[in-house]
Amino acid sequence: MISPEILGAPEKIDPQELEGKAEWVKTFQDLTAVIDAAGLCLFTSFALGLDDYKDLINAALGWSLTSKETLKIGERIWNLERKFNLEAGIGPSQDTLPKRLLEEPVKEGPNKGQVVHLDVLLPKYYEVRGWSKEGIPTEEKLKELNIQ
Repeated sequence: MISPEILGAPEKIDPQELEGKAEWVKTFQDLTAVIDAAGLCLFTSFALGLDDYKDLINAALGWSLTSKETLKIGERIWNLERKFNLEAGIGPSQDTLPKRLLEEPVKEGPNKGQVVHLDVLLPKYYEVRGWSKEGIPTEEKLKELNIQ
């Protein structure tokens, strides 16, 4: 969330605003998966956007993906990684942060007095991902992404 919260790209988002955050996180995760899979440096995302990556992939592979299809590739990667982790024993109980970030308010600076509201954000994130309330990709989501 560095790009929208700190740099204001593609638009400025209030770091303390929880509304819409899960959707932004999913979008950036899916785009990051595409960038990684393309073998590109993640730092290029400070200068390039989704359409640029779509164009690069299309030029390199002779495809004609839309931006939506490009993000869908990232979503598929993200869900495959989640499925792999679940099968490897890395489960939703590990979708957490250190206790101090969840319970100890920041002592100074622009976020003084704040804690991470993971109790609010994580269920919404699971919902946005199309996963169960327990953080597991649903059969419907896996079928949609053609993941067996």
